[in-house]
Amino acid sequence: MCAIREDGAAQPYGSRPPPPAESVRRAELDRLLELTVRDTGVHAGAVFLLASDQQALRLEVTAGIPAEYLAPWFGVALSSPVPVAEAVRERRLVWLGDPQELARRYPRTAIALPYHHAVAAAPILTGTTAWGTLLLIWPGSDTTGPAGPSPERVRAAGRRLGRLLRDAAGIGHAVSPGPAPRSLPQPPARKRGPAEALAAADFVERLPEGSCALDLEGRFTYVSATAAALLGGSVPDLIGTCPWQSLPWCTDPAFEDHFRAAMVSRKPGYYTAMPAPDRWLAYELYPDGSGMSVRISPTGPGGASQAAPARTGAPQGEPIRLGEVYRVLHLAAALSEAVGVGDVVDLITEEMLPAFGARTVALLAAEDGRMRVIGYRGYHARLLEQFDGAPLTFPAPAVRVLATGVPAFFATFEELSRAYPPAPRQKGLHAWAFLPLIASGRPVGSCVFAFDRPHPFPDQQRVVFTALAGLIAQALERARLYDTSKELAQTLQAALLPDSLPDLPGLDAAARYLPSVRGMDIGGDFYDLVRVDDTTAAAVIGDVQGHNATAAALMGRIHPAIRSQALTGTTPALALAHANRLLVDMNPGRFVSCLYAHLDLARHRAVLATAGHPPPILRHPDGHAEVLNLPPGLLLGIDPDADYPSTGIPLTPGTVLALYTDGLVETPGVDLDDAMTGLAAQLAQAAWPQPMDRLATALIDHARQTATRTDDIALLLIGLATAG
Repeated sequence: MCAIREDGAAQPYGSRPPPPAESVRRAELDRLLELTVRDTGVHAGAVFLLASDQQALRLEVTAGIPAEYLAPWFGVALSSPVPVAEAVRERRLVWLGDPQELARRYPRTAIALPYHHAVAAAPILTGTTAWGTLLLIWPGSDTTGPAGPSPERVRAAGRRLGRLLRDAAGIGHAVSPGPAPRSLPQPPARKRGPAEALAAADFVERLPEGSCALDLEGRFTYVSATAAALLGGSVPDLIGTCPWQSLPWCTDPAFEDHFRAAMVSRKPGYYTAMPAPDRWLAYELYPDGSGMSVRISPTGPGGASQAAPARTGAPQGEPIRLGEVYRVLHLAAALSEAVGVGDVVDLITEEMLPAFGARTVALLAAEDGRMRVIGYRGYHARLLEQFDGAPLTFPAPAVRVLATGVPAFFATFEELSRAYPPAPRQKGLHAWAFLPLIASGRPVGSCVFAFDRPHPFPDQQRVVFTALAGLIAQALERARLYDTSKELAQTLQAALLPDSLPDLPGLDAAARYLPSVRGMDIGGDFYDLVRVDDTTAAAVIGDVQGHNATAAALMGRIHPAIRSQALTGTTPALALAHANRLLVDMNPGRFVSCLYAHLDLARHRAVLATAGHPPPILRHPDGHAEVLNLPPGLLLGIDPDADYPSTGIPLTPGTVLALYTDGLVETPGVDLDDAMTGLAAQLAQAAWPQPMDRLATALIDHARQTATRTDDIALLLIGLATAG
């Protein structure tokens, strides 16, 4: 048998046992990935393999960058909105040659890897069978050098990988995702002779600045004596370690973030840091496919070198600090939890200004072909009036970015004025970021950040701004849908409940409905007070199982049936029996509790019957209150032949009858009987006399303050006027 050499040729194993077949295939997979990276001219690549359940991708191996850089995608559900998953789902090449295009289309991906780079994700296919995804990374389109790899070469690489995986599976040695992603070792450096190596070291040591080299993982492979002294370490202690691990002062993850930014983008980087009080160092980063060279020199807070004359044209591309990125990730998580438009506006106007050091922010929504200002912080209201109601053709950058879908960044007022000559100078504002909010391919609105000093907007920050705009757009779209659904639900709920209660002589009645604290603010609780004649009325309260649209729909069917019985003046027992048979015939899979009271105001008497509903509370004229003990009846919808026994009680002038649903009294961890006794105590202690409307408000306000309340509440209070 033969083994596969690095060059792809075969060699005899000799006396060694052959490696496991899967190891051979995995080695061939690695070789093809390295070949793809070289052949396409990119600087990094990765292979994702389909998991055994065919519902997720697993990162198998990377070349050119450490696997940990792709940590957010070690495991990716096929339904995820990320390029590697979309390539497999849609069986097509996903090409993102511009970092801002990546941020616009895949904000979650760009936020997690906020560096200047372009990517291509190609499905690994044989015919229509998908095996995984090939991911390639190269510098963004505005860098020097070629614009990117050939799309056809990328597709061909995917087909080569597909044939390998298909053939391995065909002989029973399928390559499945390993237990952890692997990083291929970096290519070996050109071998140098001892004399050449010593000469190079002597050259570096004679320079006034410090020099060091790091591998792809960020470990020191060479440190000059000057560099070690500047860093505050020794050469032996630093070699083989990462700066953020071996240097005590390097607790801020800025160096690691700059290192990653340079390695992913392959662009030189520059930044300054203060390793000790009153001592600043400047770092210049020069990456390639084998690692990174770093030049270190003393500097001042402004970045002017103290070891050599100040240089112009220092490498740029400084990324956002990791701390700021983490804050953006926190904001992204908060946006995912925002419920209504008000929540989104509050998050943007109150929490995002500190994240970017901006002075003002304005949020505009696109509604019916016009812009509407829905939130702002730091602006004068008069300045925003010109945008409120402006058509989407209005010649202003906040509107224009919606038409193009491309953010606009202006580092100074002069830049803004050149692009939009009518732009007014705004006192104290000197730089702007105009972000289009696009969700599901349609404009949702725009977000404008302004700064109190010129702001250069480096590439990495533009990517983060663009990605964040995508997250804001998605959150705003969800919030608007929620608000619309909530408004519809509340309109439906109001339509199902009485507009007002009838006016009967000697009777003071008030009702309240409080929806659940979660969901769509709609439920199945209902109440009614039906006038039969001048001296007779029927009071009804009920609760359909659940608090959602289904419960409300069922309530909309059962409530009119009970009301129609009440209008005929039927007895409580017959009314409940009729509703019960109707519900059993419907067979909705839900039950209904109900309490029905027939009120005879001429005889000062009431007859009550219950179908599994909490008992009413009677407050007597002398002030004491009691929970009425009524004979129980089955919930409506269980037994078509159920009986509902009735109970008569006196209703003397000054009496209050309280009907309610269990949401008013149920509290987790509290016995229901104790809770009802507590409600009776509230009624007994209430000031008297007082209107039922005021008393109902007090009871509902008390319930509203209960943080653990999760059910709808309906309350119907009926008071008999005192004589005279």
